[in-house]
Amino acid sequence: MKYRTIGTDPQHRREVSVLALGAMLFGSRTDEETSFAVLDRYVEAGGNFIDTSDNYAFWEDGGQGGQSEELLGRWRRSRGVGDEIVIATKLGARPLAPGTGYVDNPEGLSAKVIREAAERSRERLGVEKIDLLYAHIEDQRVPLAETVEGFGALVAEGTVGLLGVSNHAVWRVERARALAAAAGLPGYQVLQYQHSHLRPRFDMPSDLFPDGSLGHAGAELLGYLRAEPDLTLVAYSPLLAGAYTRQDKPLPPDYDHPGTPARLKVLREVAREADATVNQVVLAWQIGAELPVIPLAGASSVAQLEENLAAVELELTGEQRARLDAAH
Repeated sequence: MKYRTIGTDPQHRREVSVLALGAMLFGSRTDEETSFAVLDRYVEAGGNFIDTSDNYAFWEDGGQGGQSEELLGRWRRSRGVGDEIVIATKLGARPLAPGTGYVDNPEGLSAKVIREAAERSRERLGVEKIDLLYAHIEDQRVPLAETVEGFGALVAEGTVGLLGVSNHAVWRVERARALAAAAGLPGYQVLQYQHSHLRPRFDMPSDLFPDGSLGHAGAELLGYLRAEPDLTLVAYSPLLAGAYTRQDKPLPPDYDHPGTPARLKVLREVAREADATVNQVVLAWQIGAELPVIPLAGASSVAQLEENLAAVELELTGEQRARLDAAH
């Protein structure tokens, strides 16, 4: 395994594995025995960066989520896991009532919610301190200063280490970080966005993003990261839920554009040259990039995890990287 530092404050920064493990469906669609087996193998391979959220996976049973955090808590207790494993979780997108969702009825990012939701997550996970806590989605009903102060209070109290943000407009991330700096409070240091080798369209509206996606890492976000090297990008859904390789998993509609075939062609060529799978090339391309990315990949079996782990040691040549970067 290889490792990378997230955060800058010596008190809270952590060395994490360059491949993060997504636990979204653990305890719901992925049963406990399989989830434990995947977690055990990940740790055995040197992995130490596990990602969840307080709303995972509410859509599986129409509830409010919490299954993933609860499973991780049971796994931690049964294995005697301590703070050597970095667990990141998120708040803000948990439905306030069963049968609702994060678009129509999210918990939001008020100071009260931040405190109460973080406490529930700590209880479910069985931890005294959450290593990394994300603001999951935007809450424009609450002043940014209140959100910044709410997160900062938890860090000051020692119940949270690092702060992160996901699915926010870049201007709101920067404004929140500026407010935190002006107030002498910790700001967001880890940014989690959807990012893969294929490039999506950004102009397709959705219920959550009526003006087009804020959840993908586009040119503006990547440029921001280049200008702020202390920030870290964690890329969720790097393998597009299996769509690169599975016939039963079509590419999402926002990847249906003229640039996709050329990038797929180069991916497949490089995979043949490297004697690797397309998925492994995608992960290796992110891990070893000039602008380094920590891919966050889930696994519903140990076999899937093994494929992903092998990508950590896959070294792409400079010529291969240039072709992958230039394809359009």
